[in-house]
Amino acid sequence: MSKKQFYKLFIGMVCVSILISCGEKRKTQSKPISQQVSQIEYATGFTIQKNQQFTEIKVTSAWPGSERNFTYALVPRENLAAITLPSDAYDAIVATPVERIVITSTTHIPSLDALGVLESVVGFPNTDLISSLPTRERIDQGLITELGTNENINTEVVLELNPELIMGFGINDTNKAYDVIKRAGIPVVYNGDWVEKTPLGKAEWIKFFAPFFQKEKEADRIFEEIETAYTEAKALAQRAIEKPTVLTGGLYKDVWYISGGKSWMAQFLADANAEYIWSDTEETGGIGLSLEAVLEKAQKADYWLNPSLHTSYAELEKANAHYLQFSAFSNKKVYSNAIKKGATGGLVFYELAPQRPDLVLKDLISILHPGLLEDYEPHFYRPLQ
Repeated sequence: MSKKQFYKLFIGMVCVSILISCGEKRKTQSKPISQQVSQIEYATGFTIQKNQQFTEIKVTSAWPGSERNFTYALVPRENLAAITLPSDAYDAIVATPVERIVITSTTHIPSLDALGVLESVVGFPNTDLISSLPTRERIDQGLITELGTNENINTEVVLELNPELIMGFGINDTNKAYDVIKRAGIPVVYNGDWVEKTPLGKAEWIKFFAPFFQKEKEADRIFEEIETAYTEAKALAQRAIEKPTVLTGGLYKDVWYISGGKSWMAQFLADANAEYIWSDTEETGGIGLSLEAVLEKAQKADYWLNPSLHTSYAELEKANAHYLQFSAFSNKKVYSNAIKKGATGGLVFYELAPQRPDLVLKDLISILHPGLLEDYEPHFYRPLQ
């Protein structure tokens, strides 16, 4: 063999060796984790990113003005042994599907009920606030334990229940009971459904609950049905010829609290084709006004909604004689969402309405535009007695 032939053979062998080596390196490299971001159309307070081995949920609005994001990793039980996640990268790592959960707000109940996972709930603070019939049955059977109040949860009872998860509700991050629970190794996940400002935004939080129970497809289907029903009701309201004026709220001590122009209630009234008197304000929550300021602007309002917790005209008159000056009072056009209650006094509206905005909108349409919804029985609103 000549030197030239040997040299060619040597170069060829080196090239083959390099190719084999590269191929072996490719084989030993781990596959990149595929990522899929779940579509959230209306809610602004959370995001969901589904990876190959786990799901990452980020809560960006746990309470009004919150400057901190919370990130949670949800890992299917069958993947727990095969995956290692840095604990300092997540506020909680939760095995799914969750089988034992403590919830802290009545707004959590309708989503869990719709997803068919109520049997996972083992504890709740102040169970008298719950109006849901199937949930009350579980309370009566001793399957859901009373835990005190959200601000002062009985941590000893929680630890005895040994839940896999606390679905937390908070106005800030200073809940000492949650700190105790977390130190005991029980994950606390903040839920900010109540912070959302739009009807469909609140309802879309069912998609937040779903990954904890591996019920994503069910949540998508349920929300799509709610969205469709809401959109159809909104379109129906636009057929109304008249656009009635609306006043909201009532006095608490010397302050009248009305809904802000960018609030949840204001959005309902806009979609119901009503003229909300304070629709031009920028507040997303309540606005405190004097009685004189409200009389000046809304004395002739066609309808009056949610007059504090009063349920009758006699109560209103007794609370403040100035209420009689409003046209809605004299014309008996005052409606309340606080009349329909559960067996132990819980208000049905504050529990179910966030998850069923389509029913709220239909209630308002039936009140503000009589005749558009024939033979309709309101779910939440009732005329004052």
